[in-house]
Amino acid sequence: MESQTPFNNSNDLSLVQPVEQTQLKNFMANVFAYMFMALGISALFAFLFASNANLLAYLFTNRSPNMLGFIVMFAPLGFVLLMSFGYSRLSAPMLVLLFVVYSAVNGISFSVILLGFTASSVLGCFLSAAAMFGIMAFMGYTTKQDLTKFGRILFMGLIGIIVASIINLFMHSSSLDYLVSFIGVAVFTGLTAYDVQKLKNIGSGIQYANVPAAEVKKVSILGALNLYLDFINLFLFLLRLFGGRRN
Repeated sequence: MESQTPFNNSNDLSLVQPVEQTQLKNFMANVFAYMFMALGISALFAFLFASNANLLAYLFTNRSPNMLGFIVMFAPLGFVLLMSFGYSRLSAPMLVLLFVVYSAVNGISFSVILLGFTASSVLGCFLSAAAMFGIMAFMGYTTKQDLTKFGRILFMGLIGIIVASIINLFMHSSSLDYLVSFIGVAVFTGLTAYDVQKLKNIGSGIQYANVPAAEVKKVSILGALNLYLDFINLFLFLLRLFGGRRN
């Protein structure tokens, strides 16, 4: 009788590998599905409020944000913190609900920003962000290079952007604003590739760990949140750089 080696079961391995790849692709497909759902909801609410003065009137009193307006402005940060830090205690359906509401509130807050730019420049920056995001997502998924060290550098860049933005609230420097926007585009372009690779690695690990379906769904939602934030920030920084202001 022949001794058993891994190569003796090559026929079995040829069946296992496609199954593993299918599981990973399903995981990534779910992540992107949740992300696109969130983007669609945000776009819908941004359009509804930007095109309807009656809806905007709920957020402003004498052209200044009222209490509801301030809540809409700062609520998205609260939703992100709640979803991130409450992950272990929240069920998958609750995370989905929070993600949907967050996307809608975010869209409402974007409507105020978009009103300051021409429709053509908003569309151009959106399409540019979509193209850049798609290219970097593909690179992050297909590259064999480990982007972990690259991710640390990008995270430091993100911290720098936050600090510089806070400082510029007091300085009102157009040069610093331009620099921050340029660095922001570079950072979130890189983070797209990094986050996609990280999610691919998570998806690859899940298929070997017998993770419950509900937990996989929760991971998919948080992954979609990360990619949603990458895309939105990339779009907003491009808009700050190249968006045409309304007269």
